[in-house]
Amino acid sequence: MLQVPGNFKAGYVALVGRPNVGKSTLLNALLGTKIAITSPKPQTTRHKILGVLTGDDYQMVFLDTPGLIKPQYELQSVMVKAAKTAIADADVVTLMVEAGESPNHMDLEILEQLKPFNKPILLVINKIDLIYKDVLLPLIDSYSKAHTFLDILPISALEADGLSELKQAIRDALPVHPPYYPEDYLTEHSERFFVSEIIREKIFYLYGEEIPYSTTVEIAEFKEKSGRKDYIHAIIYVEKDSQRAILIGKKGQALKRVGSLAREEIEQFLGRPVYLDLWVKVREKWRRKPLAVKQFGYSTNLPK
Repeated sequence: MLQVPGNFKAGYVALVGRPNVGKSTLLNALLGTKIAITSPKPQTTRHKILGVLTGDDYQMVFLDTPGLIKPQYELQSVMVKAAKTAIADADVVTLMVEAGESPNHMDLEILEQLKPFNKPILLVINKIDLIYKDVLLPLIDSYSKAHTFLDILPISALEADGLSELKQAIRDALPVHPPYYPEDYLTEHSERFFVSEIIREKIFYLYGEEIPYSTTVEIAEFKEKSGRKDYIHAIIYVEKDSQRAILIGKKGQALKRVGSLAREEIEQFLGRPVYLDLWVKVREKWRRKPLAVKQFGYSTNLPK
């Protein structure tokens, strides 16, 4: 059992920023294990992803959030609401921006959205491995003029560079409080949730621009079988018949590729063999229909 010292600190940390800036990669790096899916495409994250990091004198409850954007349809509206509820619940906000020669106008717009919440903000400048070092100091200076941050921390989430300094800055910003979760607790999300996310991640990697964004995954059946492979029946929903045909591919070869990659990672995640049965169905314009978005598990609440 964790012995809680008198100076123990605990609190919620919202990871926010524009799409594809590296929030999920950072969460995985901080936790030392993968719980959030990633891809080179923006808007991969659709849910609030909760991850708990516990040390000898701290517990950081991270909330990885969908990118803050101007929503164009119902699903995006729910994603933005999820991000904003995480900000409202947070003890400290970590605003992640991408290293460059000057502040990105989208990052500055997000900063303006954060100000009414009146939360302490740590600015994290990610992907410093991709820039020349002589542009970093002017970039830090530009951001420091835009807002008084608790601290500005250059990091590379992909290379795990600067994470020790970031964790120390987060701990310093948290209130003195007993832990919210047991010391070995990692996340609130279920195995079914992670399985569906792994399948969706493989679709983001394997298909072009339209297919991943029109897709959602539902776990229709998940049976653990003693002495045999677990049986997982997953339904991939798309919005059009043409998308269904592309997702399945000629003689089902494209879908088999999704299944093969997903099954391999699911088995690693679960630590046991599985039989993954993938089906593809059409649900027209599901992203634009509030009821369908809710039925598929997208909400401002943490998915179970």
